[in-house]
Amino acid sequence: MRTRSRQSPLSVENRRRSPVANPKIGVLVMSYGTPESMDGIEEYYTHIRRGHAPTPEQLAELTARYDAVVGGVFPLRENTNRQAEGLQAALDAAAPGRYAVYQGLKHARPYIEDGVDAMAADGVKRAVGIVLAPHFSTMSVGSYMKRAQEKAEEAGIAFQEIESYHLHPKLIEALVKRVKDAYAELEQKTGSGQQLKVLFSAHSLPVRIREIGDPYEQQLLDTSSVVAEGAGVTDWQFTWQSAGRTREPWLGPDILDTMKEVAEAGYKGVLSAPIGFVSEHLEVLYDIDIEAQAAAKELGIELVRIDMLGTDPLYMETLADSVEQATRTAFI
Repeated sequence: MRTRSRQSPLSVENRRRSPVANPKIGVLVMSYGTPESMDGIEEYYTHIRRGHAPTPEQLAELTARYDAVVGGVFPLRENTNRQAEGLQAALDAAAPGRYAVYQGLKHARPYIEDGVDAMAADGVKRAVGIVLAPHFSTMSVGSYMKRAQEKAEEAGIAFQEIESYHLHPKLIEALVKRVKDAYAELEQKTGSGQQLKVLFSAHSLPVRIREIGDPYEQQLLDTSSVVAEGAGVTDWQFTWQSAGRTREPWLGPDILDTMKEVAEAGYKGVLSAPIGFVSEHLEVLYDIDIEAQAAAKELGIELVRIDMLGTDPLYMETLADSVEQATRTAFI
């Protein structure tokens, strides 16, 4: 686990305005965010586009994707809520009364800044930030932390960052079990003796991250390698998914292209292990379960996806362990 400590000085003015100090340590749980309903998709998309409203065509496409996944009912936000609640329960079990969990979302309410404001209003003076994404990139986790740190400094909160936890033993254990279970299901569907390929994947980012030595790609490969070894899988590769539609190049190959190559090589089944995600996001429910599944049918191969981590006790313990270690590093 990688952590980084930045102590935020508490100015005289802030001390005068702040409520009575709260001895609890705040835990800011951050994630990308999702709309609360179908009616909120345009606002959400506009925020992602930095205040630029989507074209009618872009809005229609994204709305259609959400509708295909949720059918007008919107449970996706509940996934993150349950994870935050699960982390609070895990922390309470490990250190009763010591931590208070707050949410902060990158592109939806409550925004990251709202989460920090809520801590400040409760008198929290020390906080730990963790993102519901195990792998660090300056363009993902780094951007969350930057916003949180800036707001924490403004509020006079000492803030400790957890940059990554991609090799935490409990995270690996949870992923190994999922790969084993899904692989057994794939074997049952394809029959014994068939060639099967495990495809680990994560959200693509612009290729330029390689130019700055960003650790994202290597961390993903490290997680994939350790999980594959633990699951007894030797025939696997890493691929990318969900690339943005911008003019600059993004990391590839895309999973759809990789699946085509795998099918042409004679494989009869693919196990999708989107380890870059910890919940059932649109990138999982649509990009894998609908788009990639349709491609698999066209290619004449079976596609099985691992279950997402969600509130798996091992994942909740991963987060809680990471928070406690960061607390010991920064505040004890």
